[in-house]
Amino acid sequence: MMAEALQYDPQHGFLTGKLLVATPYLQDQRFHHSVIYMCGHDETGAMGLIINKPLVSVSFKDLLDQIKVSYDPTSPDGPINYGGPAEVGRGFVLHTIDYLAQASVTILNTFALTATIEILKAISNREGPRNALVALGYVSWSAQQLETEIQNNGWLAIEAHEDLIFNKDPANIWHHAMASIGVDPTHLTAEVGRA
Repeated sequence: MMAEALQYDPQHGFLTGKLLVATPYLQDQRFHHSVIYMCGHDETGAMGLIINKPLVSVSFKDLLDQIKVSYDPTSPDGPINYGGPAEVGRGFVLHTIDYLAQASVTILNTFALTATIEILKAISNREGPRNALVALGYVSWSAQQLETEIQNNGWLAIEAHEDLIFNKDPANIWHHAMASIGVDPTHLTAEVGRA
């Protein structure tokens, strides 16, 4: 069964807990082919994490070294994600709710966001959540900014699924997200025709 793009209703709904998928119509090229998990969205603005842009220069163990957290050499390693252009020195962990700390913020009882060193220690010791995405930086929108971008066809909103968020092949997350709603990206274009 194929999912459908969510219809954003500015009168009744916000997009907390959903995924935003960039379309070719989005004017800001910093978000080309981005898929963003929406951590919060209300009348004052929105905040999210890009889930499909791994940093090539920093791994999880590199991050642990930088913040002076010791770890077992056999601990899992992996990429750190570029969460967005705001506060790129600030780290966040988006994760499943099988791990919750006092500082964790649950999002619709489905996922959680934690921004402490303790969760990094837990992950490095294999005591953390089943699935986690570590990101530096985030994306933010002021009041009505995201709504305007959606109305200008810059974003599609879809349901968030664990297999998309924690996909081990980030280069294909955008394509998988589009395919989940029946959109063939080869049929989308940013070009506007003239009659």
